[in-house]
Amino acid sequence: CSESYILRSDPRRFLSQIQLFEKVSGSDNISVSTEYSYLDENNDEHYWIDIALANTLPHYALEQTTKLLFLHSFDVMRAHLDNVSDGDNGTITLLRMLVTPVNGAKGNEATFNLLQQELKRCKWLNDSTMELVFETHPWLGVRRGEIITAMAAIMHPIMSKQNAIAFSKGNILETITKDRYIKHAAAIVDLFLERFNPKGPLSDEELEAKSKELLSIIDNEVEDTSAQALLTKMIDIVKHTLRTNIYMNNRYALGLRLDPKIMSSEDEAPRETPYGVIFVHGRRFDGYHTRFRDIARGGMRLVTPASPEQYALESAHQYEECYGLAFAQQLKNKDIPEGGSKAVVLINNIGMSGTGKDFVMRKSVKAFTDTILDLIVDTEETREEVVDFVGKKEVLYLGPDEQVTPEDINWVIKRAKQRGYDTPAAFMSSKPRAGINHKEYGVTSEGVNVYLDVALRHVLKIDPKQESFSIKITGGPDGDVAGNELKILAREYGDNAKVVGIADGTGCAEDPNGLAWDELLRLVNDNLPIDQFNPSKLGEGGAVHTVDTEEGVKARNSMHNRVQADAFIPAGGRPNTINIHNYKHFLNPDGSPSAPLIVEGANLFVTDEARQLLFEEAGVVIVKDSSANKCGVITSSYEICAAMMLSEEEFFDNKDQIVSEVLNKLHNYAQLEAELLFREFETYGGSLPQLSKVVSDAVNAATDSLSVALESFSAEDKEKLLPLFRFHLPQTMADMSFDKVHERVPAQYISNAIASCLASKLVYKEGTKFVNTLPKEKLASVALRYVE
Repeated sequence: CSESYILRSDPRRFLSQIQLFEKVSGSDNISVSTEYSYLDENNDEHYWIDIALANTLPHYALEQTTKLLFLHSFDVMRAHLDNVSDGDNGTITLLRMLVTPVNGAKGNEATFNLLQQELKRCKWLNDSTMELVFETHPWLGVRRGEIITAMAAIMHPIMSKQNAIAFSKGNILETITKDRYIKHAAAIVDLFLERFNPKGPLSDEELEAKSKELLSIIDNEVEDTSAQALLTKMIDIVKHTLRTNIYMNNRYALGLRLDPKIMSSEDEAPRETPYGVIFVHGRRFDGYHTRFRDIARGGMRLVTPASPEQYALESAHQYEECYGLAFAQQLKNKDIPEGGSKAVVLINNIGMSGTGKDFVMRKSVKAFTDTILDLIVDTEETREEVVDFVGKKEVLYLGPDEQVTPEDINWVIKRAKQRGYDTPAAFMSSKPRAGINHKEYGVTSEGVNVYLDVALRHVLKIDPKQESFSIKITGGPDGDVAGNELKILAREYGDNAKVVGIADGTGCAEDPNGLAWDELLRLVNDNLPIDQFNPSKLGEGGAVHTVDTEEGVKARNSMHNRVQADAFIPAGGRPNTINIHNYKHFLNPDGSPSAPLIVEGANLFVTDEARQLLFEEAGVVIVKDSSANKCGVITSSYEICAAMMLSEEEFFDNKDQIVSEVLNKLHNYAQLEAELLFREFETYGGSLPQLSKVVSDAVNAATDSLSVALESFSAEDKEKLLPLFRFHLPQTMADMSFDKVHERVPAQYISNAIASCLASKLVYKEGTKFVNTLPKEKLASVALRYVE
């Protein structure tokens, strides 16, 4: 600390500050203390409030603290602010404020308890919440205001399907906080707080009775149909919340474990309901985690729109994107013990500097993941402060996706350990030292290329080892899937593979004779985007377009449609790029496709409707994402197994051999499914994306039936099936640790592993028709006889 800091502090208060510092050091927490200060003999109504805030913006901390003190009728007489280094963890802001109550306020224990609680929340509150509780309706208090803004955020993707304008995010919050309706919103929030009060939660019967009372009042007193619909939906949210961390004193954000049915709209077509949804509402972000099975894994992506208009659009579609990605993950997770899940965190860092944007993103990752831990760890703290209506322990695993950094991964794993998660090293995959870096080893692209190879041979009758073929790609040379696919194409086919077009966020490069391989590989190896392609390396008719001109933007955005090729690999780009409204742009004027084959390296690049129409109208054969890029999730599953079964040192010492074995298994899983897909495509017809889903559904149905059947098995009978799980693992990993599998791996995970291994083995060998013709009640018994 600075010399001036020491000179301004008397020894007793300096020691008090050290205690606060130590409480938050190494974390992102906040600690608060209050004490009397006898400033002079005429007035003893002065108090010192000391606050230590880890990793916050000092001016923001001072501004919000003074606002909250004003709200509680305290005048600030003196303030000291210091920023102290916390080593690798960042900085700690120390605030010392001398305050006095005014306007009849009292500095009693109850006031200071509430003040301390709300001071801890201020760091993590969204701007909309602070405006609501500091300016619009101060009587609400921080806790109630936070619930109201969270419910408004949850309602946006649900209600906007009915009327995108009336139920925009801004209109929803404005409506429920109008003077005419705020008392009703507050009453609903009070119901929520009663339902989850650890000292005496409402029973289901009490909740139903009080909900009916509120609905009756709303029906009688609220005439505006939009307001009535929103207030009614708020009551539904209360009834569909199964867990929340609202009463946890040191939480980073507000989390709700929701019954997924709440996210459905009456107007939408029937679809599979997820197993669970978690919603997190925090400072400058809202996040969803959606999963389709009890034990599930999937990536966490950060979405950072560049403009308010784009942010509003992303907010309306956030849950749908999360659902779609999780469902795609469920389809592709068919070969592994974990079901499919996804997390999408929408962050508002619009208008910030690069440093500011990164600061907000890193804090959002911390708040989102720590809130998930609030809802799934079983500790003394959560048992005392979290009321549970789920009724069972929940297990989920995360992975990195867009804009998640290695530093994020390390923090999440460290935090999971601090919070008491059973297998912290497995909570997030791709840990730099103890993970299998997807980009470094190209695991997703290795699978994508297997499907490309099989498709070229079956669909276009091209032997890529012997004949020339052309390909276009979205995703840059510096990207994971696109960059590694370029390396694999060069490795496997050399000059036979002609890359005629590549587009990424910076622009596009095109050459009808194939872009120069030496230049493409230079960009890949130097981790550079496509706008860095050297124009002198272009052939006749080639061009490089960059997005710093309007013409360049148009060229980049249309490359995947314009450029003619034998195959197209979307290996990057936003979901739904090709959709029902623009799919014809992929076709030439004569109706033929600009590429007769698509292998989806990126998730959801083409919508279901567009896939089907491209096949029906132009004969485009599409290898769906849930098949083509499944090897990334298989690798992540192996990382989870390694984190449970090996120490970090054991994994690191044997990493090269384990990775080599994983790559062999990836090729095998991809080859098995690719051969099955095209065998059934050529035998039975239909579109390939539909067949891909049929394969996933057949494996998942068999897995579910087997999982249920295994619940009734004795430990001895389950033990006989353990070799299935052992064979699934890389041999080195199994040889080193399988004798301790029961000590290190949860029993439910082992059951899931046995079921998924047997199910995929059965389907890939016998085909989907065999499995789908079996009655559901006989599926498990047939599968078990099959393994015998």
